[in-house]
Amino acid sequence: MKKVYFLLTIAALGINVHGQKTVDQKVAELLSKMTLEEKVGQMVQYSGFEYATGPQQSNSAAVLEEIKKGKVGSMLNVAGADETRAFQKLAQQSRLKIPLLFGQDVIHGYRTTFPVNLGQAASWDLAMIEKSERIAATEASAYGIHWTFAPMVDIARDPRWGRVMEGSGEDTYLGTQIGLARIKGFQGKGLGSLDAVMACAKHFAAYGAAVGGRDYNSVDMSLRQLNETYLSPFKAAAEAGVATFMNSFNDINGIPATANQYIQRALLKGKWNYKGFVVSDWGSIGEMIPHGYSKDANEAAEKAILGGSDMDMESRVYMAELPKLVKEGKIDVRLVDDAAGRILTKKFEMGLFDDPYRFSNEKRQKEQTDNPENRKFGREFGSKSIVLLKNKGNILPLSKSVKTVALIGPFGKETVANHGFWSIAFKDDNQRIISQFDGIKNQLDKNSTLLYAKGCNVDDQDKSMFAEAVETAKKADVVIMTLGEGHDMSGEAKSRSNIGFSGVQEDLLKEIAKTGKPVVLMINAGRPLIFNWAADNIPAITYNWWLGTEAGNSIADVLFGAVNPGGKLPMSFPRTEGQIPIYYNHYNTGRPAKNNTDRNYVSAYIDLDNDPKFPFGYGLSYTDFKYSDMSLSSANLKGNQTLNISVTVSNTGKYDGEEVVQLYIRDLFGKVVRPVKELKGFRKVFIKKGESRKIDFNLTPEDLKFFDDDLNYDWESGEFDMMVGTNSQDVQTKRINWIK
Repeated sequence: MKKVYFLLTIAALGINVHGQKTVDQKVAELLSKMTLEEKVGQMVQYSGFEYATGPQQSNSAAVLEEIKKGKVGSMLNVAGADETRAFQKLAQQSRLKIPLLFGQDVIHGYRTTFPVNLGQAASWDLAMIEKSERIAATEASAYGIHWTFAPMVDIARDPRWGRVMEGSGEDTYLGTQIGLARIKGFQGKGLGSLDAVMACAKHFAAYGAAVGGRDYNSVDMSLRQLNETYLSPFKAAAEAGVATFMNSFNDINGIPATANQYIQRALLKGKWNYKGFVVSDWGSIGEMIPHGYSKDANEAAEKAILGGSDMDMESRVYMAELPKLVKEGKIDVRLVDDAAGRILTKKFEMGLFDDPYRFSNEKRQKEQTDNPENRKFGREFGSKSIVLLKNKGNILPLSKSVKTVALIGPFGKETVANHGFWSIAFKDDNQRIISQFDGIKNQLDKNSTLLYAKGCNVDDQDKSMFAEAVETAKKADVVIMTLGEGHDMSGEAKSRSNIGFSGVQEDLLKEIAKTGKPVVLMINAGRPLIFNWAADNIPAITYNWWLGTEAGNSIADVLFGAVNPGGKLPMSFPRTEGQIPIYYNHYNTGRPAKNNTDRNYVSAYIDLDNDPKFPFGYGLSYTDFKYSDMSLSSANLKGNQTLNISVTVSNTGKYDGEEVVQLYIRDLFGKVVRPVKELKGFRKVFIKKGESRKIDFNLTPEDLKFFDDDLNYDWESGEFDMMVGTNSQDVQTKRINWIK
């Protein structure tokens, strides 16, 4: 008993059993030595001077002086062993020699880029997603970076919003699982490891629900919807130990997220007991002034610190105003201590006080500059992210010995574009990124010919190249069209009201189709696009997203059958913008449309089907999968029993392949209405041709819980439909009764 009391006592004092100081004690001692301005300095983040990811206002000379005075805690957009070392040397000239944190938007790879995040989500492969972030962390940390502003775990149901490319789509369950895989990949074995970077769950919160799909716009929703759909991935991230959070630009029900005490103080740092720190998004503290929530910078700083924002990214508000607010008694210095302490804690955990330069290592940087194993993985990941939408007549896969192939479209010889938005630019990108033309040419037999015609530009009305493209198509045995949206047409500040093919691309496609040649359409995009004519008239369509450094090779692997595509859509693809927002897990309404023909006094459009053009979870394969023998361990359950759901999946086609088996449930009656379907599990399985696999899922009452109108999180007795299938529309269903 005395030993127990002794351990409790030294724990309270912040000393471990070996007599060493804990991080908490080190932070407390350091804070006791710091001036108010030095504490606030830890809460300040500036951007570097060459590369900005927002509206920059840096005065480089002034920033350098502030670093030397200990008035800057972090820099973003500073990378490379030499550059980070140089900035860190300035910080070591400060009175207390507190090291800087270097942050960077490492979104879908660093030196080796992988598919844009929505494309990665289409793989439904958590292991590959985790490995991609493990590689990204290894490469980024070798360039001196400590911290990535990823993953984005916003749920997004509006493809007009450009930042859908940075997330995992419309579903809370899938988005949560992918977010956790990303965090695990970034943070590896733990902070302090030389190949780990601090992850950042963003954007807190509900950024993906911006009204009209317009970036930075307001969000207006019930607290129940907020908690159930949009906050769940963040709660899971906090529980998983994500190092940091970033708040969002939008207001939530009239309160900017940057100053929102409900989400940041009551939930994140209160109910969820989160110990990391919160960084604002670029300039969002100062932007509360034009937002109409703060009259000036002084009030913006006050509301932001009260709201729970610990670090000010590029607003220049905290350093200018917080010391005054504390001295005037408007802000308790304990709030500053708490924020600065959270930031210092991460610096200790990263080992920066032991060696500020430990991540600035030229040897490691050189080793990770062009790691062939990383590129090999990037090629595989790219091919696994492609979604086969249509393959009428089994045009695909193509034979490598086809005599003449024509590649037509504005993306055929692009290199840098294959990075997609939110990628790190390097001077040699044009030489090291594999174009679609080169990827295809490398896999064709030596006796085959690959022709090319650009056909049109991405986003103008110039048809002068049509004639050459048509003549090129006429010479070919098969035509591969490469169309879509430019790589910089989706991403931050890239909202679009019209999400069809830009410019005259569809007109070009129609002209090529008139030649009568077999056409394979590859669509390159960072978001779901609308392409009804193509979907109805072109026999073979692949959705390629933007695939990264090895894009051309990944695409060719799928076109020629080295890889059997197994991707599934992480978002519903609308028929028109008028359907948006469209998502599979909607409510049924009191007058649901029973079909697409009877539209009289039901919840339907009189001029359009309710269904999406391609549903959530959809994706074809070169082989065929048959579902049979769905069974439940019981049709009646009580209390905390476990329900087993099993189904047999058979590969009845000609190729080995991967299938994503999806489990959905429906709570038929509740104290609040429930969605018509909710994803509750999935299994990605490889099945050889001619073979079958029995796939099992287990559910417990935890999987049945939901938020009621009073924000109680629980489940209730009733009937539930269990659904298993290849996508959210094509499922087998069995009903159970489950009582408490």
